[in-house]
Amino acid sequence: MRKMLATLWQRNLPVLMDRLAELDKAADDAMWQTLTAQSREDAAGTAHKLAGSLGMFGYQQGTELARKIEQMLTHWDVIDGAELKDLTVALRSSLNL
Repeated sequence: MRKMLATLWQRNLPVLMDRLAELDKAADDAMWQTLTAQSREDAAGTAHKLAGSLGMFGYQQGTELARKIEQMLTHWDVIDGAELKDLTVALRSSLNL
């Protein structure tokens, strides 16, 4: 089972990297106050996907961080760009990427 998950992880790594890059861009845009409603919605969807999939690979902390990012993007009226950036950096770090 571990070998199968490791193979699946490697196969999906490009998609994961694209999703992390999308969250990084949303955080950067939020810091510059240029985050559009569409980008915010897209990033929230990406965070939701990550929250749902990372736990399957044993990355519980990554799941929790992705949920926090999703909640921030979905429910906060004003996004604190620095806090969002901190969360995206912590997410990437929790995945050793």
